[in-house]
Amino acid sequence: MLSPRPVTDLMWAHWKTRTLLAAVELGVFTALAAGPLPAEELRERLDLHPRPAADFLDALVALGLLERTRGVYAGTPEALEFLDAGKPASYLGDSFLSRGTGLGDDLVSVLRTGKAPDAGQDGRDFYADRYATPASTGAFQRDMTALSMGSARAIAERFPWERYRTLVDVGCAQGALPGWVLRRHPHLTAVGFDLPPAGPGFEAYLTRLGVADRAAFHPGDFFRDELPPADVVVLGHVLHNWSEPEKLQLLRKAYAALPPGGAVVVYETLIDDERRRNAVGLILSLIMHAEVPGGFDYTGAQGREWLHLVGFRETRVEHLDGPESMLVGFK
Repeated sequence: MLSPRPVTDLMWAHWKTRTLLAAVELGVFTALAAGPLPAEELRERLDLHPRPAADFLDALVALGLLERTRGVYAGTPEALEFLDAGKPASYLGDSFLSRGTGLGDDLVSVLRTGKAPDAGQDGRDFYADRYATPASTGAFQRDMTALSMGSARAIAERFPWERYRTLVDVGCAQGALPGWVLRRHPHLTAVGFDLPPAGPGFEAYLTRLGVADRAAFHPGDFFRDELPPADVVVLGHVLHNWSEPEKLQLLRKAYAALPPGGAVVVYETLIDDERRRNAVGLILSLIMHAEVPGGFDYTGAQGREWLHLVGFRETRVEHLDGPESMLVGFK
């Protein structure tokens, strides 16, 4: 099975660079030159906002630039040698990479204030902007397909679809998940549930995949409306856009839409439980802080706790493709 990872790895490399540049501009490694610091003291010294600070510092751990021991952060030997502004002979922070690019500007603003200067009030503003015109809707849907392709194809192979007949993809965008699942499993039918402007793109994409006869688009707002009933409810790259109470609200709606024995499948860049390895998951959480105030990414353990809280009896986490994993709960 082909994976888009060679392409998406390069896309994430851009954000890894942005994270490094923000750390250099904020003076993270210079602040740690004299020795390790507890998380709160380091946050205050760097003047970081409390909401994105932990994701930012742990992203630097996952990138191999910081070490964390019981809540105390230290620079790695390489970071302290080459990114401490107090060592001009070896300092690389003024290299061509950080001059004149502006790449770190927005991220530094987010880390200082908790949100980007032009950020909306919440995820509703984010989606209203993305779905404002046919052109912006199409661009957003294509982005979501690029982000979801590897996971969609992995879920089509690894989830026990033979037990089920119907699925609903909540926040379906262009429909990558139902499209690839239906191609692999001809006994299934699917519903794509999203805001009305997503309909034409969904129908066109499912037609290109040759499965439009087994799929339907259902327009709606997943906070105002009930979810269409199905054997499996899928939430792909949806929960991380929202606050914890809103995440729980959506999971409760998914639970209500399922019959006994039904399943919810949540897939996105779940952060590893130790918050040390999945740099992309931590960086994506920083993006959420910037684009949708209140939103954040989370660990598999957090997700399983939420699933149990709303009533799912059996849960598990499984790696999919690249930095992505799925969180599954059975009713």
